[in-house]
Amino acid sequence: MADQWLFKSETYDNCNCSVSCGCQFNEPTTHGNCQFAYVGTVVAGHFNGTPLAGLNWSLLCIFPGEIEEGNGKRQIIIDERANKAQRIALETIVSGKACRPLSNHFSVFGSLCTEFFETLFLPINLEVNLQLRTANVDIPGVVKSVGRPIINKFSGEPFHIALARPSGSFEFTYGEIGRGTTSVSGDMEMAFKDSWALFCVHHYNQDGLIR
Repeated sequence: MADQWLFKSETYDNCNCSVSCGCQFNEPTTHGNCQFAYVGTVVAGHFNGTPLAGLNWSLLCIFPGEIEEGNGKRQIIIDERANKAQRIALETIVSGKACRPLSNHFSVFGSLCTEFFETLFLPINLEVNLQLRTANVDIPGVVKSVGRPIINKFSGEPFHIALARPSGSFEFTYGEIGRGTTSVSGDMEMAFKDSWALFCVHHYNQDGLIR
């Protein structure tokens, strides 16, 4: 019998593109390459009989050119609080396995990577507020990131802009847009400042995006 699972995560994503990320509009990347860090907390979920709610996760990727050209590098980080079954379950989901091929963004990115670093099991300190477009991330020794709303240069107030994907998306149906600053050490060393940040819910099961 095929694996039956649910994954609903409140997720913060920061990449090296400008705040008009080309991936969302079928346009090229800002710099001709893509680097990103996803960090999320599972608010509801299970993998077969294994509960996943309350655990954090991270996905780091570097693509030397446009994402569709492949040759990406990937590393997954799983909450050290997860027990053995939960670690296996989260790694399986975030690696894009146990689902219909290319039915969610984990599977798409996994299919375009050729170098896979060892999965890390570490404390993932994450505070994320999707509505306020704020995030603070500290994965000791690996990832530090801060997400904030875009600020209106005329009023000094948060500039509220969001992206709706009613159809055609394999990642989310609605996302709040802000700015993020990230530094990553270790196998996936990268850094970017005041770039595209997305605050969204990833809601998947074995068949793909749940609408």
